[in-house]
Amino acid sequence: MDHEEALRLFDRRLRRRTGADGPQARLRRAGDVIRESGSDDDWHGVVWSGLDAATADAAIAAQIAYFTALGRDFEWKLYAYDRPHDLGARLRAAGFTPEPEETLMVAETAALPAPTTLPDGIRLVEVIDPAGVELMAEVHEQAFGTSAAKLRDQLLAELSRTPDTVLMTLAMAGDLPVCAARMELHPGTGFASLWGGGTLAAWRGRGIYRALVAHRARLAAAKGYRYLQVDASDQSRPILQRLGFAVLTTTTPYLYEQRVHPSRPTV
Repeated sequence: MDHEEALRLFDRRLRRRTGADGPQARLRRAGDVIRESGSDDDWHGVVWSGLDAATADAAIAAQIAYFTALGRDFEWKLYAYDRPHDLGARLRAAGFTPEPEETLMVAETAALPAPTTLPDGIRLVEVIDPAGVELMAEVHEQAFGTSAAKLRDQLLAELSRTPDTVLMTLAMAGDLPVCAARMELHPGTGFASLWGGGTLAAWRGRGIYRALVAHRARLAAAKGYRYLQVDASDQSRPILQRLGFAVLTTTTPYLYEQRVHPSRPTV
């Protein structure tokens, strides 16, 4: 895979795309940024910017004003190649908080290994109803130690509104969900993206996460998607590299939280 070409395609086809990203979510260009906004259950934030030292601060202020008027917390997804070079510092000065850095990794679906053998007693189940979403949320909370309330609402909305472009899979040990992952398809881009993959602590190191990656790669290839993209944590990066994913760049989520939510109680 040509890494520079893959990054160029990712930037042009995914980051710079505009229009509908779902029945209520919209990707729109506003000056030198592309932002996404929608309903309460949707993600909100800036996905791309084409700024320089002279325009950055005004653009940051404009996005804060826009999302504040909507009463939304939002994320500015900053990539290492974004300009100006001090954009991260400018975001922090404006009140954003950086989350842990992630690694943008991409692989060609045709080059990834065939689905691996699952450990004895483990089976993969596709999520098709709210009961399955509830199990996805349970795994998230146990694997990551954080609330899955927002994720639960997001997955229920996606299952209802865009079932053809989100695929959710559980690894089950009998009736116990031990790993959960999903894949989002981006029609017309050639890219599918991987999310989740949290595994319960007692079941880690057995190849379940690896098997779920290979399973989703096979599904993406069958649907005609050339590339798989993932924002990898430090824990998943080594596994993905061994599977054949290439590092393209790094990305840092910068979060802006509203100090007061209009029409909502404060605590």
